Amino acid sequence: MPPDRLMSPDRLKRISLLARLGAAVLTLAVLGPAHAQVPASARIVAPIPAAAAPSSPSDAAKPVALPPANAGTALSAPFPCSAPKALAGFDHPLRHTARRLARGEPLTIVAIGSSSTAGAGASSPAANYPSRLAVELKQRFPGQQITVLNRGVNGEETADMMARFETDVIAEHPQLVLWQVGTNSVLRDHPLEDHSALLREGIDQLRDAGADVVLIDPQYAPKVIVKSETPAMVDLIALAAKEDNVGLFHRFAIMRDWYEVRHIPFETLLSPDGLHMNDGSYACVAKLLATAISEASTRPVASAAVHSAR
Repeated sequence: MPPDRLMSPDRLKRISLLARLGAAVLTLAVLGPAHAQVPASARIVAPIPAAAAPSSPSDAAKPVALPPANAGTALSAPFPCSAPKALAGFDHPLRHTARRLARGEPLTIVAIGSSSTAGAGASSPAANYPSRLAVELKQRFPGQQITVLNRGVNGEETADMMARFETDVIAEHPQLVLWQVGTNSVLRDHPLEDHSALLREGIDQLRDAGADVVLIDPQYAPKVIVKSETPAMVDLIALAAKEDNVGLFHRFAIMRDWYEVRHIPFETLLSPDGLHMNDGSYACVAKLLATAISEASTRPVASAAVHSAR
Protein backbone atom coordinates (compact mmCIF):
# COMPACT_ATOMS: atom_id res chain seq x y z
CA MET A 1 0.00 0.00 0.00
CA PRO A 2 1.40 3.43 -0.87
CA PRO A 3 2.54 5.54 2.06
CA ASP A 4 -0.05 8.27 1.38
CA ARG A 5 -2.88 5.74 1.91
CA LEU A 6 -1.69 4.55 5.32
CA MET A 7 -4.01 5.67 8.17
CA SER A 8 -2.49 7.85 10.82
CA PRO A 9 -2.74 6.71 14.51
CA ASP A 10 -5.14 9.59 15.27
CA ARG A 11 -7.48 8.52 12.50
CA LEU A 12 -7.49 4.92 13.73
CA LYS A 13 -8.44 6.11 17.23
CA ARG A 14 -11.33 8.17 15.87
CA ILE A 15 -12.67 5.22 13.86
CA SER A 16 -12.45 2.92 16.91
CA LEU A 17 -14.30 5.47 19.07
CA LEU A 18 -17.08 5.83 16.50
CA ALA A 19 -17.47 2.04 16.38
CA ARG A 20 -17.86 1.78 20.16
CA LEU A 21 -20.42 4.59 20.19
CA GLY A 22 -22.40 2.88 17.50
CA ALA A 23 -22.50 -0.37 19.46
CA ALA A 24 -23.69 1.45 22.57
CA VAL A 25 -26.52 3.15 20.66
CA LEU A 26 -27.60 -0.19 19.22
CA THR A 27 -27.66 -1.79 22.68
CA LEU A 28 -29.84 1.00 24.10
CA ALA A 29 -32.21 0.70 21.17
CA VAL A 30 -32.70 -3.01 21.89
CA LEU A 31 -32.88 -2.91 25.70
CA GLY A 32 -34.68 0.40 26.21
CA PRO A 33 -38.25 -0.80 25.38
CA ALA A 34 -37.85 -3.95 27.49
CA HIS A 35 -36.62 -1.92 30.47
CA ALA A 36 -39.54 0.47 30.13
CA GLN A 37 -41.96 -2.44 30.61
CA VAL A 38 -40.56 -3.27 34.05
CA PRO A 39 -42.54 -1.54 36.84
CA ALA A 40 -40.51 1.04 38.72
CA SER A 41 -41.15 -0.81 42.00
CA ALA A 42 -39.51 -3.93 40.59
CA ARG A 43 -36.30 -2.23 39.54
CA ILE A 44 -34.99 -1.49 43.03
CA VAL A 45 -35.13 -4.24 45.62
CA ALA A 46 -34.29 -3.30 49.17
CA PRO A 47 -32.43 -6.04 51.05
CA ILE A 48 -34.17 -7.55 54.07
CA PRO A 49 -32.12 -7.08 57.24
CA ALA A 50 -30.91 -10.40 58.58
CA ALA A 51 -32.56 -9.77 61.95
CA ALA A 52 -35.97 -9.27 60.32
CA ALA A 53 -36.06 -12.46 58.29
CA PRO A 54 -37.27 -15.66 60.04
CA SER A 55 -34.54 -18.28 60.17
CA SER A 56 -37.08 -21.08 59.91
CA PRO A 57 -40.82 -21.43 59.19
CA SER A 58 -41.53 -21.86 62.90
CA ASP A 59 -39.85 -18.54 63.68
CA ALA A 60 -42.57 -16.69 61.75
CA ALA A 61 -45.06 -17.57 64.51
CA LYS A 62 -42.90 -16.29 67.35
CA PRO A 63 -43.53 -12.87 68.91
CA VAL A 64 -41.30 -10.24 67.38
CA ALA A 65 -39.03 -8.03 69.46
CA LEU A 66 -39.85 -4.58 68.14
CA PRO A 67 -37.50 -1.62 68.06
CA PRO A 68 -38.37 1.15 70.52
CA ALA A 69 -40.87 3.65 69.20
CA ASN A 70 -39.45 7.01 68.20
CA ALA A 71 -41.04 9.69 70.34
CA GLY A 72 -40.40 12.17 67.56
CA THR A 73 -42.44 10.25 64.99
CA ALA A 74 -45.46 12.33 64.03
CA LEU A 75 -48.24 9.78 63.78
CA SER A 76 -51.82 10.76 64.41
CA ALA A 77 -55.30 9.81 63.29
CA PRO A 78 -56.64 11.52 60.14
CA PHE A 79 -59.78 12.27 62.16
CA PRO A 80 -60.38 13.88 65.59
CA CYS A 81 -59.34 11.24 68.11
CA SER A 82 -62.08 10.94 70.72
CA ALA A 83 -64.64 8.51 72.11
CA PRO A 84 -67.59 8.62 74.51
CA LYS A 85 -66.28 8.73 78.07
CA ALA A 86 -68.34 5.68 79.04
CA LEU A 87 -66.47 3.62 76.45
CA ALA A 88 -62.93 4.95 76.81
CA GLY A 89 -62.39 4.63 80.57
CA PHE A 90 -61.88 1.68 82.92
CA ASP A 91 -64.32 0.77 85.68
CA HIS A 92 -61.56 -0.36 88.06
CA PRO A 93 -58.31 1.23 89.23
CA LEU A 94 -54.98 -0.19 88.10
CA ARG A 95 -53.43 -0.69 91.53
CA HIS A 96 -50.13 -2.32 90.56
CA THR A 97 -49.59 0.26 87.83
CA ALA A 98 -50.51 3.10 90.20
CA ARG A 99 -48.05 1.87 92.82
CA ARG A 100 -45.16 1.88 90.34
CA LEU A 101 -46.02 5.32 89.01
CA ALA A 102 -46.49 6.81 92.48
CA ARG A 103 -43.08 5.51 93.59
CA GLY A 104 -41.32 6.51 90.39
CA GLU A 105 -40.32 2.90 89.75
CA PRO A 106 -39.95 1.31 86.29
CA LEU A 107 -43.26 0.24 84.77
CA THR A 108 -43.53 -2.77 82.45
CA ILE A 109 -46.59 -3.31 80.27
CA VAL A 110 -47.11 -6.40 78.11
CA ALA A 111 -49.53 -6.30 75.19
CA ILE A 112 -50.55 -9.80 74.19
CA GLY A 113 -52.94 -10.68 71.40
CA SER A 114 -53.15 -11.60 67.76
CA SER A 115 -52.53 -9.67 64.54
CA SER A 116 -54.03 -6.37 65.66
CA THR A 117 -51.56 -6.38 68.55
CA ALA A 118 -48.65 -7.55 66.39
CA GLY A 119 -49.48 -4.64 64.07
CA ALA A 120 -51.01 -6.06 60.88
CA GLY A 121 -52.13 -3.16 58.73
CA ALA A 122 -49.61 -0.73 60.21
CA SER A 123 -47.00 0.79 57.91
CA SER A 124 -44.15 -0.10 60.31
CA PRO A 125 -43.56 -1.56 63.78
CA ALA A 126 -43.40 1.98 65.14
CA ALA A 127 -47.02 2.55 64.03
CA ASN A 128 -48.71 -0.35 65.83
CA TYR A 129 -50.70 0.34 68.97
CA PRO A 130 -48.16 -0.93 71.59
CA SER A 131 -45.41 1.23 70.08
CA ARG A 132 -47.67 4.28 69.98
CA LEU A 133 -48.86 3.56 73.52
CA ALA A 134 -45.27 3.72 74.77
CA VAL A 135 -44.89 7.15 73.17
CA GLU A 136 -48.19 8.40 74.60
CA LEU A 137 -47.43 7.21 78.13
CA LYS A 138 -43.95 8.69 78.15
CA GLN A 139 -45.47 12.02 77.18
CA ARG A 140 -47.89 11.78 80.12
CA PHE A 141 -45.25 10.57 82.58
CA PRO A 142 -41.99 12.30 81.60
CA GLY A 143 -38.98 10.98 83.43
CA GLN A 144 -40.73 7.67 84.22
CA GLN A 145 -39.15 4.50 82.85
CA ILE A 146 -42.00 2.82 80.93
CA THR A 147 -41.55 -0.27 78.77
CA VAL A 148 -44.31 -1.60 76.51
CA LEU A 149 -43.59 -5.09 75.14
CA ASN A 150 -45.44 -6.33 72.07
CA ARG A 151 -46.30 -10.02 72.36
CA GLY A 152 -48.82 -10.22 69.54
CA VAL A 153 -48.78 -13.20 67.16
CA ASN A 154 -50.83 -13.30 63.96
CA GLY A 155 -53.76 -15.71 63.89
CA GLU A 156 -53.82 -16.74 67.53
CA GLU A 157 -56.94 -17.49 69.59
CA THR A 158 -57.49 -17.43 73.34
CA ALA A 159 -55.95 -20.81 74.12
CA ASP A 160 -52.90 -20.09 71.92
CA MET A 161 -52.19 -16.90 73.84
CA MET A 162 -52.65 -18.57 77.21
CA ALA A 163 -50.12 -21.21 76.21
CA ARG A 164 -47.58 -18.38 75.92
CA PHE A 165 -48.44 -16.60 79.16
CA GLU A 166 -45.67 -18.14 81.21
CA THR A 167 -42.84 -17.43 78.78
CA ASP A 168 -44.03 -14.32 76.93
CA VAL A 169 -45.92 -12.45 79.64
CA ILE A 170 -45.32 -13.58 83.22
CA ALA A 171 -41.56 -14.00 82.68
CA GLU A 172 -41.38 -10.24 82.00
CA HIS A 173 -42.86 -9.45 85.45
CA PRO A 174 -45.31 -6.84 84.13
CA GLN A 175 -47.44 -4.59 86.29
CA LEU A 176 -50.04 -4.28 83.52
CA VAL A 177 -51.19 -6.74 80.84
CA LEU A 178 -53.31 -5.65 77.89
CA TRP A 179 -55.01 -8.76 76.53
CA GLN A 180 -56.58 -8.35 73.07
CA VAL A 181 -58.77 -11.35 72.38
CA GLY A 182 -61.76 -12.76 70.51
CA THR A 183 -61.43 -11.72 66.87
CA ASN A 184 -59.96 -14.86 65.32
CA SER A 185 -62.46 -17.15 67.02
CA VAL A 186 -65.42 -15.37 65.43
CA LEU A 187 -63.66 -15.08 62.08
CA ARG A 188 -63.26 -18.86 62.06
CA ASP A 189 -66.82 -19.49 63.24
CA HIS A 190 -65.59 -21.39 66.29
CA PRO A 191 -68.17 -22.11 69.02
CA LEU A 192 -67.96 -19.79 72.02
CA GLU A 193 -68.93 -22.22 74.77
CA ASP A 194 -65.40 -22.65 76.15
CA HIS A 195 -64.28 -19.03 75.87
CA SER A 196 -65.84 -17.81 79.10
CA ALA A 197 -63.99 -20.37 81.20
CA LEU A 198 -60.76 -19.78 79.30
CA LEU A 199 -60.94 -16.03 79.80
CA ARG A 200 -61.49 -16.38 83.52
CA GLU A 201 -58.65 -18.86 83.82
CA GLY A 202 -56.36 -16.51 81.92
CA ILE A 203 -57.35 -13.49 84.00
CA ASP A 204 -56.70 -15.42 87.22
CA GLN A 205 -53.30 -16.53 85.94
CA LEU A 206 -52.25 -12.98 85.10
CA ARG A 207 -53.54 -11.51 88.36
CA ASP A 208 -51.85 -14.23 90.40
CA ALA A 209 -48.60 -13.09 88.76
CA GLY A 210 -49.11 -9.62 90.22
CA ALA A 211 -50.39 -7.76 87.17
CA ASP A 212 -53.32 -5.50 86.48
CA VAL A 213 -55.38 -6.78 83.56
CA VAL A 214 -57.21 -4.94 80.80
CA LEU A 215 -59.14 -6.86 78.14
CA ILE A 216 -59.45 -5.49 74.60
CA ASP A 217 -62.36 -6.78 72.54
CA PRO A 218 -62.54 -7.21 68.71
CA GLN A 219 -62.29 -4.44 66.16
CA TYR A 220 -65.37 -3.10 64.39
CA ALA A 221 -64.65 -4.00 60.77
CA PRO A 222 -66.66 -5.45 57.85
CA LYS A 223 -65.09 -8.90 58.10
CA VAL A 224 -65.85 -9.02 61.83
CA ILE A 225 -69.36 -7.56 62.03
CA VAL A 226 -70.62 -9.87 59.29
CA LYS A 227 -70.08 -12.85 61.62
CA SER A 228 -73.15 -13.91 63.57
CA GLU A 229 -71.17 -14.74 66.75
CA THR A 230 -69.51 -11.33 67.03
CA PRO A 231 -72.11 -9.70 69.35
CA ALA A 232 -71.98 -12.76 71.63
CA MET A 233 -68.18 -12.61 71.78
CA VAL A 234 -68.22 -8.90 72.64
CA ASP A 235 -70.79 -9.57 75.40
CA LEU A 236 -68.82 -12.54 76.70
CA ILE A 237 -65.64 -10.47 77.06
CA ALA A 238 -67.55 -7.65 78.76
CA LEU A 239 -69.13 -10.08 81.23
CA ALA A 240 -65.75 -11.64 82.07
CA ALA A 241 -64.26 -8.20 82.74
CA LYS A 242 -67.21 -7.19 84.92
CA GLU A 243 -67.37 -10.38 86.98
CA ASP A 244 -63.60 -10.55 87.47
CA ASN A 245 -63.24 -6.81 88.20
CA VAL A 246 -60.68 -6.06 85.49
CA GLY A 247 -60.49 -3.27 82.96
CA LEU A 248 -62.09 -3.43 79.54
CA PHE A 249 -61.18 -1.30 76.55
CA HIS A 250 -64.33 -1.22 74.41
CA ARG A 251 -62.59 -1.19 71.05
CA PHE A 252 -65.61 -2.64 69.23
CA ALA A 253 -68.02 -0.01 70.57
CA ILE A 254 -65.53 2.84 70.11
CA MET A 255 -64.94 1.97 66.45
CA ARG A 256 -68.67 1.48 65.92
CA ASP A 257 -69.17 5.01 67.27
CA TRP A 258 -66.57 6.32 64.84
CA TYR A 259 -68.34 4.62 61.94
CA GLU A 260 -72.04 4.85 62.77
CA VAL A 261 -72.26 8.09 64.80
CA ARG A 262 -69.37 10.17 63.51
CA HIS A 263 -69.67 8.74 59.98
CA ILE A 264 -65.96 8.08 59.51
CA PRO A 265 -65.73 5.62 56.59
CA PHE A 266 -64.01 2.26 56.91
CA GLU A 267 -61.55 3.41 54.25
CA THR A 268 -60.28 5.98 56.76
CA LEU A 269 -60.24 3.60 59.73
CA LEU A 270 -58.90 0.37 58.26
CA SER A 271 -56.15 -1.01 56.08
CA PRO A 272 -57.14 -2.12 52.56
CA ASP A 273 -57.87 -5.69 53.75
CA GLY A 274 -61.07 -4.48 55.45
CA LEU A 275 -60.08 -6.15 58.72
CA HIS A 276 -57.03 -4.63 60.36
CA MET A 277 -56.64 -1.10 61.65
CA ASN A 278 -54.32 1.35 59.93
CA ASP A 279 -51.78 3.83 61.28
CA GLY A 280 -54.41 6.42 62.12
CA SER A 281 -56.75 4.18 64.07
CA TYR A 282 -53.84 2.44 65.84
CA ALA A 283 -52.59 5.88 66.89
CA CYS A 284 -56.02 6.88 68.19
CA VAL A 285 -56.52 3.63 70.09
CA ALA A 286 -53.10 4.13 71.70
CA LYS A 287 -54.00 7.68 72.70
CA LEU A 288 -57.33 6.61 74.22
CA LEU A 289 -55.68 3.69 76.01
CA ALA A 290 -52.96 5.95 77.42
CA THR A 291 -55.59 8.35 78.73
CA ALA A 292 -57.55 5.50 80.34
CA ILE A 293 -54.41 3.99 81.90
CA SER A 294 -53.32 7.37 83.23
CA GLU A 295 -56.73 8.08 84.76
CA ALA A 296 -57.12 4.61 86.28
CA SER A 297 -53.61 4.84 87.76
CA THR A 298 -54.02 8.26 89.35
CA ARG A 299 -57.67 8.44 90.43
CA PRO A 300 -58.18 8.91 94.22
CA VAL A 301 -59.17 5.31 94.90
CA ALA A 302 -55.95 4.13 93.29
CA SER A 303 -53.95 6.60 95.39
CA ALA A 304 -55.62 5.25 98.52
CA ALA A 305 -54.67 1.74 97.52
CA VAL A 306 -51.07 2.83 97.03
CA HIS A 307 -50.83 4.39 100.48
CA SER A 308 -52.50 1.41 102.18
CA ALA A 309 -50.02 -0.95 100.52
CA ARG A 310 -46.99 0.86 101.93
